[in-house]
Amino acid sequence: MSVWKKMNEKVDFHFYQQKDQALEKKLTVKDFLALGLGTILSTSIFTLPGIVAAQHTGPAVVFSYLVAAIVAGLVALNYAEMASSLPFAGSAYSWVSVVFGKFWGWIVGWALLAEYLIAVAFVASGLSANVQGLISPLGWKLPNALAFGLGTNGGVVDIIAVLTVAIVSFILFLGDDKSSKVANLLVVLKLLAIVTFIVVGATAIKAQNYVPFVPAHKPGTDFGGWQGIYAGASTIFLSYIGFDSIASNSAEAKNPKKTMPRGIIGSLIIGTIFFVCVSLVLVGMFKYTNYANNAEPVGWALRQQGHVIIASVVTAVAVLGMFTALIAMMMAGSRLIYSFGRDKMLPKGVGKLNKNHLPSTALWIITIVGIVMGGVFPFTFLAELISTGTLIAFMFVSLAMYPLRKREGKDLPVAPFRAPFYPIFPALGFLGSLVIFWGLDVEAKIYSLVWFVIGVIIYFTYSITHANSTIADQRDTEENQDLNQEMRNK
Repeated sequence: MSVWKKMNEKVDFHFYQQKDQALEKKLTVKDFLALGLGTILSTSIFTLPGIVAAQHTGPAVVFSYLVAAIVAGLVALNYAEMASSLPFAGSAYSWVSVVFGKFWGWIVGWALLAEYLIAVAFVASGLSANVQGLISPLGWKLPNALAFGLGTNGGVVDIIAVLTVAIVSFILFLGDDKSSKVANLLVVLKLLAIVTFIVVGATAIKAQNYVPFVPAHKPGTDFGGWQGIYAGASTIFLSYIGFDSIASNSAEAKNPKKTMPRGIIGSLIIGTIFFVCVSLVLVGMFKYTNYANNAEPVGWALRQQGHVIIASVVTAVAVLGMFTALIAMMMAGSRLIYSFGRDKMLPKGVGKLNKNHLPSTALWIITIVGIVMGGVFPFTFLAELISTGTLIAFMFVSLAMYPLRKREGKDLPVAPFRAPFYPIFPALGFLGSLVIFWGLDVEAKIYSLVWFVIGVIIYFTYSITHANSTIADQRDTEENQDLNQEMRNK
């Protein structure tokens, strides 16, 4: 088979269906809403509204969130249809491999891997900033060498970020049912913390802080005007990656045909409402310039208004709630890495399940990388990089809707959930993602290009020769069906 044919060889969806049978089907709509909201309402809602307002938008940060939400919503509809038709581990990686071919699936999977790895480090770093803000009124302060990432304020390693990733990894090794229960509880606590901030903070809003709502554009910068709103939307787009983490766990859904669309769309709608409310309250309490380079604006704003105890409670619950984002992203990332091993795009040992039906090797990989990145790289650097991989995956999934619709009812199942206004909405989802991507920082684009070059090298030096052909994949699957059944019986 020629190189071009190998690159474009499509995976038979029965292969993924049978391979993922060993994963336990335990997750419900409630679990997926918790995973989605745990990721969407994570570090970003307690950090980015203030930072983006100061750097790009002023009070118009609300518009940035709405613009990003519209684009994310268009893509979320595509994700919901894909996940209900093809409920496989690996989400966009597996879908694109089915509808476009293995090479294109690898490119999307490689982009998503960057998203998950960076997101784990990003959330851990943001959690560390909030913990340090929580203990500062008590007079406790870590030495700078252990409080910040390398190169920031004399930092060497962010020890709190390191410990956080390690704790979440321990929770995940207990199994999906136990980690989901923890996530569900933490999401409820986090929602209560957000509502508390909105209610208490609203009493301190000063109307003059909203004027001008859209500051004038400063020539030569990306602050103010619609240019600032656009730059802000590109920066905070990472806030909406939660529904992608839901899709990555679709192989473990009890009834994916119903649970996936409800979890994906429901978490996005609820998350957007909370983002708008928090942003309006935050920029109303203090002039947006006060939030420059402040990675803990919610707690800071409450303390400045004299609500020290409430600030401590909200920040403490927020810190606990951030664990849900880490649970979701590490679950999603480990399932993606497992998918690479399942398909032999990476050594097949990466796709092994342990006796508890967990992808233990993949979990170890994402734990180690998360510890290194979260402990070393600074928060703002990580924030710039997350959206690149997400947006590339979103563009591919939007385009994949067209071949999916042509094949539904023929060689692919008909999706129980069908995205509305086809073929217009998938095109708008693609264009919206492209526009947001174009607004990212130049450095983020350069780093993403380097990441993709590495991915292409891995594909042509390993994956293309080790990944089985579709026929071989099917035979290998059939030979392991008895083993999978035995594992489920145990």
